[in-house]
Amino acid sequence: MNKKHNIITKLIVTFFIVTMGFSSSISMPISYAQSGRIADLPFLDFNSDNNNKENDNLEELYNMIPGLNTKDNNDVSDSDSKTGNKGAHENTLDEKSVDSKTNDESKINDYAFYSDDAIDGIGSSGSGNEKDEGATATTPSILTSILDKLPYSDVLSNSLSPSSSSSSTSPSYSAYKMGQVIPGQYIVVLNDDVLNLRDILSEVAKKVNIEGTEILYIYEDVLNGFAISVPNERIIEVLEQSPFVDHIEKDKVVKAFAQTLPSGVNRVDGDLSSTKSGSGGGVINTDIAILDSGIHTSHSDLNVYHQKSFVSGTSSGNDDNGHGTHVAGIAAAKDNSIGVVGVAPGAKLWAIKVLDRNGSGALSTIIKGIDYIRQYANQIEVANLSLGCECKSSAFDTAINNAVKAGITFVVASGNSGKDASTFSPANNPNVIAVSAIGDSDGKCGGTGPSTGSGRDDTLASFSNYGSVVDIAAPGTKIFSTYKGNSYATMSGTSMASPHVAGAAVLYEASHPGASPSEVRNALLSGGSTSSTTCDGKGHGYFTSDRDNYREPLLYVRNY
Repeated sequence: MNKKHNIITKLIVTFFIVTMGFSSSISMPISYAQSGRIADLPFLDFNSDNNNKENDNLEELYNMIPGLNTKDNNDVSDSDSKTGNKGAHENTLDEKSVDSKTNDESKINDYAFYSDDAIDGIGSSGSGNEKDEGATATTPSILTSILDKLPYSDVLSNSLSPSSSSSSTSPSYSAYKMGQVIPGQYIVVLNDDVLNLRDILSEVAKKVNIEGTEILYIYEDVLNGFAISVPNERIIEVLEQSPFVDHIEKDKVVKAFAQTLPSGVNRVDGDLSSTKSGSGGGVINTDIAILDSGIHTSHSDLNVYHQKSFVSGTSSGNDDNGHGTHVAGIAAAKDNSIGVVGVAPGAKLWAIKVLDRNGSGALSTIIKGIDYIRQYANQIEVANLSLGCECKSSAFDTAINNAVKAGITFVVASGNSGKDASTFSPANNPNVIAVSAIGDSDGKCGGTGPSTGSGRDDTLASFSNYGSVVDIAAPGTKIFSTYKGNSYATMSGTSMASPHVAGAAVLYEASHPGASPSEVRNALLSGGSTSSTTCDGKGHGYFTSDRDNYREPLLYVRNY
């Protein structure tokens, strides 16, 4: 267990142990789907008027927990440095130095950008019965493993284990607007100073009753902190006063970026891209994480390699919305003579479910998804986020920056509000590849095709965000791709443009193993069609009617 994990664990464990004196039990989810209740501990009586007895109990408790011995507590520190933004379009996080990770399948289980959608289902190539196939065992939380070392561990283990009668359901964010604050939910970012557990006890537990508080997520790799749900604001006020807390952010709603309803692959000349992998079998042996509403795991046109869900009330990375499956198909549908073909055919898909059945989710959940894939940076080369909000979050930026530093290339949708993308996250992060959408109706340059419904052929789509933070454009109107229920559908949005670029990034990684995120970025941008490109009558040619003076290149796969 690394030092950062130790620090966070100590804070969380201590925080909750002390609260047992204020409440007979505290509700706390041990995983993304279940919640348990911590049973009373007879040997802990923090309501006693005898201060000496209280101190003796605490001393005894600390000595029972490995790593929480009070004698050497002050030696705990975190040497990891923080990473922040370096300025617009300056990718400074291209080191691909990552810790070796074990490929423990038991650790593998599972966000999306589209506005209010009108989706046309085209048909089904199967029964349409969705199965939660491939779901793997849930890993016990760090808190559970530490509490197992305490007396009455059987009671604790039972109370923290998933319950078959659990009534946990996923909170619905469909009524919330994109970027709206979620009442009572916060992201707590810790600093790197030495933790003094006695100070934490004094600052938090002795100042406020925290009955009803829930720890939503503990971030292990990309962020030093945790997400919390509180019944009253006084708890946050106390936490903000702690010298161990760097800052606290309000949790916000993130939405998928699809808008309405495969010419896109033709337009970027990606139709023969499977030959770039050198495999000869039409399959790209490279991994891409789709952080979205999940993926239809048994879809016959997709190679779902792993899955994980961080949405409460769900047990697998299976898609109950359709957006994530559509995104996955654009990037990596198989070249198998059925359905559609993706830009990087057959690439290994990681279904990371961070959005609910309505295509909405919490920022804290997205960060947890990023935290998860960072643990597998030695396997995952590319991550697609067709999601976001009109907001700014330093915690979100830090999480992405640390994952990029570990070697994962992030491709994100710019948003569908027809605005400058500089106010949208994660598109405004300089270390991602932010993608705008063009309208394309015939898979060819020249602007001779019919209207796309979002403007003229070969023009920036009317819904697409734009601006200097946008790096590259790709087709995003009326894109035909895979959908939930083993079917296919047509959708539009920057959500659909982003996976075209993510698929191209996968192709580059396949033919340039070990390429850093900055190398991938430079290759895609330098290889794109520009305003000076003469249309060849096929896919090589620029688009017109950009709404600003920043002319981002248009993705063109064959140029590298």
